[in-house]
Amino acid sequence: MDQFTTNLIFVVGSFLLYIGIAIWARAGSTSEFYAAGRGVNPIVNGAATAADWMSAASFISMAGLIAFVGYGNSTYLMGWTGGYVLLALLLAPYLRKFGRFTVPDFIGDRFYSRTARLVAVASLLIMSITYVIGQMTGAGVAFSRFLEVDATTGLMIASGVVFVYAVLGGMKGITYTQLAQYVVLIIAYTIPAVFISMQLTGNAIPQLGLFSTHTESGLPLLAKLDQVLQELGFQDYTGHHGSTLNMVLFTMSLMIGTAGLPHVIIRFFTVPKVSDARKSAGWALVFIALLYTVAPAVGAMARLNIITTIYPEGTEATSISYEARPDWMHNWEQTGLLKFEDLNGDGRIQYYNAANEEFAAVAESRGWAGNEMVTFNQDILVLANPEIAQLPGWVIGLIAAGGLAAALSTAAGLLLAISSAISHDLIKSTFKPNISEKGELLAARISMAGAIVVATWLGLNPPGFAAQTVALAFGLAASSLFPAIMMGIFYKRMNSTGAIVGMLVGLVSTCLYIFTYLGWFFIPETNMLPNTPDNWLFGISPLSFGAVGALLNFIAAYITMRVTKPTPERIQHLVESIRVPRGAGVAVDH
Repeated sequence: MDQFTTNLIFVVGSFLLYIGIAIWARAGSTSEFYAAGRGVNPIVNGAATAADWMSAASFISMAGLIAFVGYGNSTYLMGWTGGYVLLALLLAPYLRKFGRFTVPDFIGDRFYSRTARLVAVASLLIMSITYVIGQMTGAGVAFSRFLEVDATTGLMIASGVVFVYAVLGGMKGITYTQLAQYVVLIIAYTIPAVFISMQLTGNAIPQLGLFSTHTESGLPLLAKLDQVLQELGFQDYTGHHGSTLNMVLFTMSLMIGTAGLPHVIIRFFTVPKVSDARKSAGWALVFIALLYTVAPAVGAMARLNIITTIYPEGTEATSISYEARPDWMHNWEQTGLLKFEDLNGDGRIQYYNAANEEFAAVAESRGWAGNEMVTFNQDILVLANPEIAQLPGWVIGLIAAGGLAAALSTAAGLLLAISSAISHDLIKSTFKPNISEKGELLAARISMAGAIVVATWLGLNPPGFAAQTVALAFGLAASSLFPAIMMGIFYKRMNSTGAIVGMLVGLVSTCLYIFTYLGWFFIPETNMLPNTPDNWLFGISPLSFGAVGALLNFIAAYITMRVTKPTPERIQHLVESIRVPRGAGVAVDH
């Protein structure tokens, strides 16, 4: 059986599974569409939450970012996992106790304001649409290679599958689909890592293999990787070479952005009671850790494999000829995501850091005219890993299905959050409060379909690598929704005016900063400031500004609260009831 047929069996088989689950778990009411009838088992919800949260950025892009930057990009690991703990401990149980369907629903009722609800809806839509671009990008990358179609066709196929199971099943169908997707993606991620760890270190546990001895050289694996990188003029893998300020701010932005993600928060509305919300949060952390502790090993081992593929006899020896390049390089070149250019006409592939001035003399003495790996999309690394390590064809097919599962699971959750905000928070709660349940359910499905169309269109022109796009979304969530949710739960004196002003200040300041320096990503023909550290305000990266935006949100909200009307007594009592530690009852606004 050829590789294409194997890939097709795994991918189509997984798609049929998802659609079958959606038909079985079809939502028949708004409660089932928005919150799965609040009857999901905590363990099932934990796995579904893990799949919802571990997007294409986690599965496809994170290991690639770690591989090519090293220690500096461990911020993705620290920020995302730390943020999930923050969400699980501080927010999820209290939001479940409040008993609403959506995040704007909570903000609108807690801050007793239609305007607050609308601002929350705007924040949710901007953040979720930005986030879903990364998922569509990831799906396109996976399809373009494994089903041998162009990225546009791949996006259309992915959109069609999501359309069927998300529009039909709502939260109920998505929950059980995400359970299946978690099983697929964790197996797909772990099995290649086990094989590669065994090949390089003899240790079958990747987490331990990362700190084991490299079998061929007898050096510790990370020491071997540092050595070959430095011999080619690259920075060492284990050192920290960036701005400490940006590293801290970026980690904080990812943490509080995670805690403010609406599509993850609404997963905790699906369990029967508050104690189940806490249990499902704990299970989700276990399921997430299974992938996140493997990612650093995947990144390091893949980077070493790439170098030793090009320089099989060592970095000081002759590189491989272009004609003799391995099959995985040829396969990925067909997608346009990997490209070589013979700059010195010797028919061989030279891969090194051409920007390193100290290494330039060494490169010149070897007759090298520049780095000939002119394109290497970091999003392909995890997907290419099985081919790089020459693993069996079924492993390649499995990781194809896993990459698509990761992208589609989060895309479905985001699209549900967008749909719920439009149908429940705009139509039902704001513009047409007398709409029937049947009419609201129809509006939810139409909103979902519209969101899929918009997400597909935006996915055709993504603003960067999947993980970078997602990082922008986290910054927007950090600066707008997280402070409002935190103050809504833990500061009973925060009033509606303060919350509204705070959200607007955080959202607008972050959007302005991001579009000022990353605007050329979104609108190529505009003349934005160059995205370089020399132009950044106080040296703060646009990807790190979410933490600053959150701080501005808190400050603006507090100052406004001090000079405006106090929060009504009934709302203060409502907030106190949310924080009652015992029982599973829903807070009621009398």
